[in-house]
Amino acid sequence: MWQFQTITMPRDADESAPEVPIVCTVCETESRVPLSDVADVIEKHNEQIHDGEEAAEVDPALADHLADLVAEEMGLYDEPSEE
Repeated sequence: MWQFQTITMPRDADESAPEVPIVCTVCETESRVPLSDVADVIEKHNEQIHDGEEAAEVDPALADHLADLVAEEMGLYDEPSEE
């Protein structure tokens, strides 16, 4: 049976900061946390709930989209010049 759990945010989180979706397919949970807290929240969740196993992560769709944006900005998708 599916059980709902939440990934908790730090109490002092800045409510005006951009939020990043975090998902845990093992727990079947998702949450949104301030960008500055992403690494800490994921590490804490994985340590406390999954004995350190990497289960929670940034939403894969967002991670892929960000990777594409970075690669495009860096010119990795540009055709090599033929000089």
